[in-house]
Formats: sequence, structure tokens, C-alpha cells
Amino acid sequence: MGQQFQRASLAPDGFAVDGVTVEGARLQIRLRSLRPFGHCPDCGRRSRRIQSRYLRRPADLPLGGRQVELMVIARRFWCDAVLCGRRIFCERFETGVLSPYGRRTGRLETIVHHLGLALGGRPAAAFALRLMMPVSNDTLLRVVRRRSTQTGGAELTVIGIDDFAFRRGQTYGTIVCDLERRRPVILLPDRALDTSRAWLAERPSILTVARDRGGGYGEAIAKALPHAEQVADRWHLLENSSRAFLDAVGKSMRQIRKAIGSSVIDPKLLTCAERLQYQGYLRRQETNEAILKMSKQSPNQANREGDGTQPQACSRRPARPADGCLPDKAQFAG
Repeated sequence: MGQQFQRASLAPDGFAVDGVTVEGARLQIRLRSLRPFGHCPDCGRRSRRIQSRYLRRPADLPLGGRQVELMVIARRFWCDAVLCGRRIFCERFETGVLSPYGRRTGRLETIVHHLGLALGGRPAAAFALRLMMPVSNDTLLRVVRRRSTQTGGAELTVIGIDDFAFRRGQTYGTIVCDLERRRPVILLPDRALDTSRAWLAERPSILTVARDRGGGYGEAIAKALPHAEQVADRWHLLENSSRAFLDAVGKSMRQIRKAIGSSVIDPKLLTCAERLQYQGYLRRQETNEAILKMSKQSPNQANREGDGTQPQACSRRPARPADGCLPDKAQFAG
């Protein structure tokens, strides 16, 4: 004979089931804690004096194709410690069962975390809705980020190191980030090599260090962690690759134009900013060609071909009066 179903199996550890209610596609389970006392979060003293009760509604794993909502009757206790500043405290449950201010049980939070890691935001939210665990894409990403920062004393293995400006242009330090968990680890007070080398030498668990192309940090890493692999971070890798590519193209533009066989650029292939620059280049080219053409012509020919707005060409020879206006030399004789 098979084992009979027990209502207590619906509740997490440490809870008792007081009732089950079915409302359409939702299943509500009323729970209460089995512990007769609570611990003050400040002083840790045990208390049995109940001040009041309140209701918490965390979500739980689905059951029978229905969403499950736990209706937990939580209690408030009086703290009897004389020196404790907290007079009233709320009942705390185990973090693995129901964390403070949590809206999901620990087992549902674990499933949400794995869905966020496997599928990301929107795909995981759509899949969770089919599993009767409706959560938003923002909630999925928030759970992943929160759990990734809870290292629990895990050792550093992959880090990134770079300069950090406390005051731009004046005071600089060194920032070290955990690249696996995507969070900063420490801000060193300066960027001296001895400071970085001393900090790195205390953490032999580091296996990979991402840094810039400068040799300063490379020397400190080589001395403190000779077994660690040094790599260029993504930003500096792309920056250096782009700069090298543009320099190579800029030096070979004449050969590139000759190989292509055309100096005309299709404006449809340009961005808005590049199109404006190219139009300005074409205007300057037309002006330069007109000036070069006029410089090769005689002044009279240039005036005849002009539009009348340009000034007449001036002769560098000094003006001479007409013949009838010349003075008679006899007037100055004798």
C-alpha cells in the first residue's frame, strides 16, 4: 500500500500547515512557525514574549499546475535585554527557507537563479511563466547579480588591475576588480609598484590578471605572482587593435585608392557625421580647383571669365602721367 499524502510535506522545514485554500489557478497554504521563541537580531537574546503578529505572502514552487502562495503568520517579540536598543523585533527564519524581506522561498529563489543564469532575462521570464512561476526579467537579473556578489569568502582567481583617479590629473590610485563576479575588490591608495606587489603577493590563489599594455603593473605581477598569466583586458585589446588598423590604413590610402581605381565615395555608405565631413571636403576641393585654374591664367583672361565681382588685376608698375601733362623743360632752364 502506498504512503498517504501528508499536508505537512507542503511546508518547508520548521513550519506547520494550518490550512490549504484553492482559488482558481492559485494555491494558498497557511503556515506558522514551530519555534516558540525568537532571537533578537541585535543582542541575540531569546524571547518568548509575543508583541503582535503579521502576515507574509512569499511565493513557493508550483504544485499541481497552480501557483503556490504561502501565507506565513510571523510574530513580533519583545526584547527583554536592558542594554539592547531594540525593544521590538520581528521573527527571523532560516535564510535557506525564507530570508528577511524575501518575497520568494529559498528553494524558489534557487530555481529563479538557475533560470536567469541559463537563459538570461526575457527568455527566462517567458519560460518561468509557463512553469507557473511568474517573475519579471528584471527580477531574474537582479537575483543573478545579488547571488553573484555573495562570495562567501571565495578566493580570487581572475582579477583586473588598472589606474583609478581619486582626483583627475592629480591623485591616482589602483583599482582591483573580480572579473568572475564583476565587482570591485579594493582601491589601493596609490599606483606605486610596491603597493600593488605587496597586495598581490598576499593572494597566491590568483591565476589570471588582466591589465593594460603598460609595463608597470606587468613588472609587479611578475614579481608577486610568477605563476599567474597576464592578459590584455577587452577594452585595451580593442583600442590597440583599432588604433593599429587605422594607422595602417591611413599610411596606405594612396595605394588603396589606386587599387580600387576610383576616388569617388558613395555617400550612402557613410554615417551622418562622415557624410558632413565628405561634403565639406568636396566643397573645399572645388574651391581649390578654381583657385588653381585662375592661377594658371593671365590676369586679363581671368577678369573676362570672372563674374564681375572680383577686383581688377592691378599692375605693379607705378602710374605715369599723360604726354600732354609733362612739364616744359625750358621753364626750368637758366
